[in-house]
Amino acid sequence: MRKLAVVMIALLGLVFLVGCGDDEAGVRSPEPGALDASAPAVAPGFREGAPSKESPAPSDSSTRKEVITGSVDITADDPIAAAGTVVDRVTALNGRVDSRTEQPGTDKRVARAVLSVRVPADKTDAFITDLGDAGTVTEISTNRDDVTMQWQDLDARINALRASVDRLKALIAGANNTADLIAAEEALSSRQGELDSLTAQKRSLDDQVALSTLTITLTAEKKQAPGEPDSFWDGIVSGWNSLVDWLGDAVVFAGKAVPWLGLFALLGGVLYAVLRVVRRKPRSHTAKETSGAHSAGDDQTEQP
Repeated sequence: MRKLAVVMIALLGLVFLVGCGDDEAGVRSPEPGALDASAPAVAPGFREGAPSKESPAPSDSSTRKEVITGSVDITADDPIAAAGTVVDRVTALNGRVDSRTEQPGTDKRVARAVLSVRVPADKTDAFITDLGDAGTVTEISTNRDDVTMQWQDLDARINALRASVDRLKALIAGANNTADLIAAEEALSSRQGELDSLTAQKRSLDDQVALSTLTITLTAEKKQAPGEPDSFWDGIVSGWNSLVDWLGDAVVFAGKAVPWLGLFALLGGVLYAVLRVVRRKPRSHTAKETSGAHSAGDDQTEQP
């Protein structure tokens, strides 16, 4: 029995040693030569370096990114001069004017000016309040669009792409064969293009967040034209005067039309005379042919 126990213990120890040897062989790294022989055309680690397309969780929820847009309507005695005042205030705030349209007043339309301005976002409310000095503010409309998640998503994707580009550059520098070098350069070109596109989008979004966009419309008050009726009797007098003016205009128009009527009558007479001459010629030819036919018939009857 003692010998049997010793044999069983020896067998168990042998099995344990064999199992440990297999585990060590399973985790042993392959030889460098074997890796180069079985390596694919794309260098290892490219997929691991690709940025995740999933939107990351906000890193700082207290930081808000807002895009402010709005419009302001102002009534001023001189909209053109008031527009110049608004432009000076925008320049003083280190803003800019994207577009400016001015329309001087005439007898049939009032003066008008339209400005599209960009002012710092943190000074937008104060700027709108100060616009009351340029004229009478009749309407204000502003909108705040929260783009925090969009900004954070772009920032995270840009950081991931930059890290991926750095790893690809390191792989290119240490590439051992041509296939790995070509694959790394193609992946680097693709990642660099995507990085440049996202960087441009984030730059545009930063500009929208930093500067508010406001459309300012300045118009002059529409004044009543002199002599415009404001009572029933004045309306009757104005209507009679309008009728007299219309009749006078009709008489003048008839006087202007008489020479044209004479010209049209002369042209009509000439055209009528030409048509009569054209119609007479075929009839005369027909009469001559008929008389010739009769004379030929008479000659044939006289001969025996």
